[in-house]
Amino acid sequence: MKIGELAKRSGLSAHTLRYYEKSGLFRASARSDSNYRVYTKDDLDTAKFIKRARNIGFSLDDVQTFLSIRADRPAHVCADAKDLADEKIKEVENQIAELQQVLKALHRLSDACCGGSESAEYCTIIEALDHEDALSTVENGEPE
Repeated sequence: MKIGELAKRSGLSAHTLRYYEKSGLFRASARSDSNYRVYTKDDLDTAKFIKRARNIGFSLDDVQTFLSIRADRPAHVCADAKDLADEKIKEVENQIAELQQVLKALHRLSDACCGGSESAEYCTIIEALDHEDALSTVENGEPE
């Protein structure tokens, strides 16, 4: 199959597939006489594998490692893959913790504002964003 067909069947764009090929993640099995990339069912399976790994947040380097494990399973142990998954779990947990702090700060900003129809001359949200000390008060929930 040509790249357009592979793109359609894998759910990846032709541009993305070419990028993955350029970065060494993925390669066409062959080239036609007219130099078109020619892909096989195995290539389709690999493209779908890459897409699934990327969709759950693995980096291109992680995907490359997974592909190496996948290509030579007897030379690896399950811990090789599990270590990558566990590292991604830690990363996502840290991102969630950071987002929870952002959410708390946003709630404090919103809660500190009356939201009325009067002039924004003394709007607490604008004041907090305008002044670092006011923002830290809102973020920490403590008066100065």
